[in-house]
Amino acid sequence: MDNLFLAAVFFLATHLGIASTPLRGALIDKLGANGYRAVFSGIALVALIWLIRAYDRAPFLELWEPAAPLRLLAVLLMPFAFLLLVCALTAPNPTAAGQEPDIYAAEPVQGIQRITRHPLLWSVILWGSLHILATGHLAALVLFGSLVLTAALGSTMVDRRRIQESQPGWGVYLQRSSNLPFLAILQGRQRLELAEIGWLRAAGALVLYAAVLLAHPYLFGPQPVG
Repeated sequence: MDNLFLAAVFFLATHLGIASTPLRGALIDKLGANGYRAVFSGIALVALIWLIRAYDRAPFLELWEPAAPLRLLAVLLMPFAFLLLVCALTAPNPTAAGQEPDIYAAEPVQGIQRITRHPLLWSVILWGSLHILATGHLAALVLFGSLVLTAALGSTMVDRRRIQESQPGWGVYLQRSSNLPFLAILQGRQRLELAEIGWLRAAGALVLYAAVLLAHPYLFGPQPVG
């Protein structure tokens, strides 16, 4: 279990201690934007592999017995995590690396960004949180907890960095969107437009979810359903 804790700390440190701190700017000045992305991607990959391998070898220490309703909740809500993921990968997003707000757009916030400006990170948060509830053992809490914590803190750090960089159009984009899903809509700063997300993305998310659900026992062991 000690190896898993060390891997989790290393994972958190490499993401939160580099990507959204002054060290990031210093590395970009020295390596260039593309060089920095290459180095950081390599470090992040090593951190993730270490974390997964440490999890696989960690002892099983049950913290709670996952009740059937918790497992069912995870199965029912996981499609939304996949929808966030698909939208994040198939639509422009000013918070993603190398992208910025379109200052000429009539509507600066569209699609899934009306719900949250960090769809990829909230996909990780939802996915990790549901897996913590549905597993109930210490190793899962450390693994998924480190991913959830990295994504949650990372979203606020990205916002703060973009504000400090004063990119054109970021102020308007910030005012018309929210980090917390649905907050801007509830506050009346935004409206929900499901048509902008599109049925194709929703169908793609469901297909991907079904594929992972079927392959889950072969790739990861436990069967989520049944």
